[in-house]
Amino acid sequence: MLTGIFGIERLQLAEDVVQEAMVRALQTWPYDGVPRNPAAWLMQTAKHLALDVVRRERRFHEKEPDVIVAMEQRLADPGASAAPFFDDEIADDRLRLIFACCHPVLTPEAQTALALKTLCGFSPGEIAAAFLSTEAAVAKRLTRAKQTLQEQRVAFEIPTGGELAARLDGVRQVLYLLFNEGYKASAGDSLVRGELCREAIRLTALLAAHPVANESTTHALLALMLLSTARLPARTDDSGHLLRLAEQDRSAWDLRLIASGLHHLQLSATGDALSEYHLQAGIAACHCTAPNYVSTDWPTILAHYDQWLRLTDSPVVALNRAVALAHVAGPDAGIRAVEAIRHRPPLDTYYLTFAVLGEFEAQCGRLPAATAHFQRARQLAELPSERDFLAKKLRELAPR
Repeated sequence: MLTGIFGIERLQLAEDVVQEAMVRALQTWPYDGVPRNPAAWLMQTAKHLALDVVRRERRFHEKEPDVIVAMEQRLADPGASAAPFFDDEIADDRLRLIFACCHPVLTPEAQTALALKTLCGFSPGEIAAAFLSTEAAVAKRLTRAKQTLQEQRVAFEIPTGGELAARLDGVRQVLYLLFNEGYKASAGDSLVRGELCREAIRLTALLAAHPVANESTTHALLALMLLSTARLPARTDDSGHLLRLAEQDRSAWDLRLIASGLHHLQLSATGDALSEYHLQAGIAACHCTAPNYVSTDWPTILAHYDQWLRLTDSPVVALNRAVALAHVAGPDAGIRAVEAIRHRPPLDTYYLTFAVLGEFEAQCGRLPAATAHFQRARQLAELPSERDFLAKKLRELAPR
């Protein structure tokens, strides 16, 4: 709401005001008690703080009456954000703001980082994990993005027509990373953050329903999210520990989400577009339609990875391809594939690189080598659930 009023070039001001409201809540609620409507309290406090800023700043002096009226109207009518828009506009506030952050004046990386930080609540550390980068690099990227918006005097507006279509790739990338953080959290005690997956699905479904964004690539992204979320109930045990596909109870998979995902995958087949989302959704469909782990169609999955690598030179994709290759041609073939890429950043310090090698060596019966790889993977793993999983693998190898 504040960004919509002040303009996206004043993003830092909006962030500061919101944080100050949070600080005041921490200072007063322990003594006065939590208010009956905490969200309204925070909004009212932020509004007053923002009005103080408006009154102090000379550059806003002429706009003060209009800004105050706009604030009062938005706060007096909670349903105002649900008012109808033109057919070629974006109706959801958060989705509209993601489009605003994906302004072409910013680099694609800066667009995504800014949207994840401002609208999705990601910390610089979580963004760094999504980009396989460092927290310091992400912090610099965010600072430069805000400076660019201010220096270029970018207007806070939602594009329409062709301009909206030009931002679609950036918006889809933000939604994809939002979903990934929910599917496998980069920080915290929980491996899965279901609320992020559900929010990403909600926003992507809104995007797919929009006449400009109703494209095969959008449907492919939505199919990937639905098919992956369908497996979430069986992805961890009662203690929150990771379960591999072979260990999951497939009767716990959500058949309704699988059906919906396959429907959107079918919709994504129209036209000539072939994106990374198409191939990932195809891989997810192979897993979801296999009645059991043994009957998984690994040759088709491997073919999808081969196509995916032709679209991107990602070492992480190459690592996943090695897993598929091992299922088709054996663990030694998988080891050779990993050894060919393991020294490429970020694989040289990525815990899954060594976990995969440990699994392959164990399948070959080379237990000392497997143990060494699993120990290295455990040292590099960041989440407690990941370390617990690797500790379990080491315990399984010890008696042998």
